[in-house]
Amino acid sequence: MYFTPRMVQTVADQYGYPPVINMTAPVDRDEFYFIKSTQYFGRCHDVTMYIFKDNQVIVNAKHHYPRGLFRAPSGGLKPGESFEDGVFREAYEETGTIIELDRYLLQVNVDFVFGDKSIPWRSHVMTARYVSGELHPIDTREIREVKLADLSEFDDFRQIIEYIDSGGLKYRARLHEEVVKLL
Repeated sequence: MYFTPRMVQTVADQYGYPPVINMTAPVDRDEFYFIKSTQYFGRCHDVTMYIFKDNQVIVNAKHHYPRGLFRAPSGGLKPGESFEDGVFREAYEETGTIIELDRYLLQVNVDFVFGDKSIPWRSHVMTARYVSGELHPIDTREIREVKLADLSEFDDFRQIIEYIDSGGLKYRARLHEEVVKLL
């Protein structure tokens, strides 16, 4: 793990101490091994960003998402990268924007479970403010589309997720429900 406990402490000291919740997210075999494939250099985290521009949130869609499904951008730090550098890089790659971090909103410890196998993961949820940039994906291999959404639109996204057999996306919908309680 290269997003170390000391780094997490530094982030909390600067952006606030978030509530910590625990979840289990059942996933199928393909999702389990996809998550495993993202664990290069021992990665077991993501930073999820609720980036506000005026009263709306910047959201994105990956290529494999059905039309109409979006979520808050997220990504992982690279080994040796500072928290801020990693977050700013991910925000820019996924949304085309420059942001300013606001608050460490939530920390979620989740176990992605397939049968008797489990992957421990931690999502660090931050709020941020849009500073500049044009909304469009820079990393077009990963992200298909970027747009502004009202928080109420996340109910529509959740309804789409209910019809998809994806434990990972269901986890994202549960994560958003927790976020809304804190906003």
